[in-house]
Amino acid sequence: MKKRMIRLLSLILVLMIGLGIAACDKSKDSGEKPDESAPAGDKAAADYKIVLILPGPINDQSWNATNYAGLVACNEQLGTNIEYVENVKSSDYESTFREYAERKYDLVMAAGTQFDEPAAAVAPNYPDTTFCVVNGSKADGNNVAPIFPKEYEASYLASVIAGNVSENGNFATIGGFPNEPMEKLLSVYEKHAVEIATERGIADAKATRAYANSWDDVALGKQMAAQMIDNGADTLFVYANEVGLGSIEAAKEKGAKFIGFSSDQNSVAPETVVASVVFDFETFYVWAVDQYVKGTLSGNKVHEAGIKEGIFKPVYGPDISDEVKTAVETAIDDYKAGKTDLSKYFDE
Repeated sequence: MKKRMIRLLSLILVLMIGLGIAACDKSKDSGEKPDESAPAGDKAAADYKIVLILPGPINDQSWNATNYAGLVACNEQLGTNIEYVENVKSSDYESTFREYAERKYDLVMAAGTQFDEPAAAVAPNYPDTTFCVVNGSKADGNNVAPIFPKEYEASYLASVIAGNVSENGNFATIGGFPNEPMEKLLSVYEKHAVEIATERGIADAKATRAYANSWDDVALGKQMAAQMIDNGADTLFVYANEVGLGSIEAAKEKGAKFIGFSSDQNSVAPETVVASVVFDFETFYVWAVDQYVKGTLSGNKVHEAGIKEGIFKPVYGPDISDEVKTAVETAIDDYKAGKTDLSKYFDE
């Protein structure tokens, strides 16, 4: 009796092991393997804790407003509940990252390349939080996944407008800080605008550049722009957030033209801002956050988009001719077709 019981238990054990092996084989055959690197993808969009950190106010009609519009689009189109914190000073970047990581936020986004280093410093201590710097170029870490609009492609479109509307071929540019992305976009703008002006027969076309070393000093922007106009510039291009608002004031007072950038600045001074090249961050943000929710916004990689993805759009004032509009559309088509190499305008 005892031997029969042992044999029965042995048979049951053999059957159980066999079933286990079959189940493993079935899983193996299916080819379904979990993506261990995927940061998300296991719950609804509304259930993720996401925050956007902004260096300035959401109503600056420039960089911060543009990013905030992306947040709103995500909440409306994807059903997320992204929060935001504005006017974060540089001295508080790291502490703000830590605050939300400590509160177990799934995705912490920050608007501006100036957040690259703070994100890199904080991210290793919070592996369960993904850090996404908008305009970021540093992707060292499994949980660091910056997204980057190819700004030099947008400044290329702005240069087509500027090169065709300038009367004397004297272009002035102001950047926020001299980092690589800023230098690249300004170089493309300046060199191509001068090239177009020269082709139009304007002798001695040139570009003058200055850096504000600030994103929010409106008075400084006005002072710098006024000096550049007094020195002969008739067309201004500024990428420095609120500094640009001061530059628009100077251009308005002194009768210079201004090319808006990042957001639609035409309404700030309609007779001065002749056109803007808008970053469609609604499309950009929806794309990026959707990738996160699906679990495909991987770390250790800079995720880029530009003209080919349709995130840069010209907005024209009433004085822009059909010829200039056609020139911009041709530039877009040629770039999409691979006929244009912008790297030749980069500084070596």
